[in-house]
Amino acid sequence: MPPAKKRARSYDPAKTRAAVLAQLGNVREAVRGLTPDQLALPTRLGDWTVRELIAHIGMAITAVHRALGRPAPPEQDVTVVEWPFATAADATAIDAFTRNVAAEHGDPDAYLAGVDHGLRALLAEHPGTRLLTTNAGALPLDDYLVTRTVELVVHTDDLNAAVPALDVPYDRQALATATRLLADALAAKAPGGSTEVRIPPFAVVQCVEGPRHTRGTPPNVVETDPLTWIRLATGRTTWRDALHDAKLSAGGDRADISGLLPLMA
Repeated sequence: MPPAKKRARSYDPAKTRAAVLAQLGNVREAVRGLTPDQLALPTRLGDWTVRELIAHIGMAITAVHRALGRPAPPEQDVTVVEWPFATAADATAIDAFTRNVAAEHGDPDAYLAGVDHGLRALLAEHPGTRLLTTNAGALPLDDYLVTRTVELVVHTDDLNAAVPALDVPYDRQALATATRLLADALAAKAPGGSTEVRIPPFAVVQCVEGPRHTRGTPPNVVETDPLTWIRLATGRTTWRDALHDAKLSAGGDRADISGLLPLMA
């Protein structure tokens, strides 16, 4: 008999909304005092500067604004776990849009303040069930906000890498939600039960075809911390480097899942 289909993870809409607003607030507070020289620093995102990275963080939120400005699709046709696999297709358009926004908004603090204000107004106006046309397909607003935690956490990490002195904090709920969505995306990409991936304290998933373990210690175990997992899933670090830096442990014949990463290009 085939294994039962795993029930999709659910997210508390109120907690997700609070997490998005909290992480956006953390970024706003951190970038408020950046100097022109700091805004011109390079980032690990190609030739984007810190100024362009901040513009992109704002754009990740105004994607909600743009989606709500379009007619609602007739029905949901994807699940939130499919979103990570749809991001690469828009890379060229996103790059051009980011540069235009960065050039248009000379004051990053004022720009993010406007983004924050607009998001709060829209969330007060629209129910979480309102369907949006997104780059992955039609999703409810509440589910699309789950994807915004990934954008915010990933790019907060990019910002901290570019300007270490900022030390932008991570909202716990935003970090948890981003970790869980990317863990579930791994399980969707490589369904199975032979390998257990542990990302304490937020997520445990089973993946990879092969003998399914039912009790006791799994024969194949991968374990890492949330930020390292997010970096692996989004190509910010490599499997080899994470092992070398003792940020990752992997035991068992099927524990090397490096060929499945990154999940998001």
